[in-house]
Amino acid sequence: MINGMSDRTIALVTGANKGIGYEIAAGLGALGWRVCVGARDRQRRETAVEKLRAAGTDAFGVPLDVDDDASVAAAAELIADHAGGLDVLVNNAATTGGMPQTPTTVDPATVRAVVETNVIGVIRVTNAMLPMLRGSAAPRIVNMSSSVGSFALQTTPGIDMGPVPAAYLASKTFLNALTVQYGKGLSDTNILINCGCPGFTATDLNGFRGARTPQQGAAIAIHLATLPDDGPTGGFFDDAGTVPW
Repeated sequence: MINGMSDRTIALVTGANKGIGYEIAAGLGALGWRVCVGARDRQRRETAVEKLRAAGTDAFGVPLDVDDDASVAAAAELIADHAGGLDVLVNNAATTGGMPQTPTTVDPATVRAVVETNVIGVIRVTNAMLPMLRGSAAPRIVNMSSSVGSFALQTTPGIDMGPVPAAYLASKTFLNALTVQYGKGLSDTNILINCGCPGFTATDLNGFRGARTPQQGAAIAIHLATLPDDGPTGGFFDDAGTVPW
């Protein structure tokens, strides 16, 4: 048992073919869980599944484009057919929209595309998976956010958030607010939903400039995915604890 969950816990990780998403899948697989590897790119998805299986993880691929209604609906059906349900959802898939990206120069189309993936995609996937999650004994939802979306940190004198893309930053603030509302909306259920910040992790999203490894970045998601039944919900956390809104 892992915090009240059996070794047959089923988890879906979106954007799990590389980077933090892959390490989240690997970490959950190391707990003995069955992992659904959600990813758009077929070859990368299959390669990730093969690598996870070689390491002993019970993994299978799920074709999943979080921007597409039909793809998400098909993914939910595939998981129901192959796994019989879902216990944990990790909304990890995201995009930055590219750099440089300042409020005064950003193309509105870029903002729309980033929000479509980072926010609306989370809504799309979460709502499609909710019927299965409601049937779980210990359901958890983890939304991978970022401290750059924190109003408190953005406005605290002396804190430099770096050259963060404007659309990406706004999308994470949006995601944080959305998570709070999901927490309130699901307060009469046993579903725990929280935001996790992986820290400045070296991935292709930031040109591998981060100081943390993808494995380190995945730790907060694994922690929130394995919360006990009396754990927090509607919160924002990193490895050090609570992140201010």
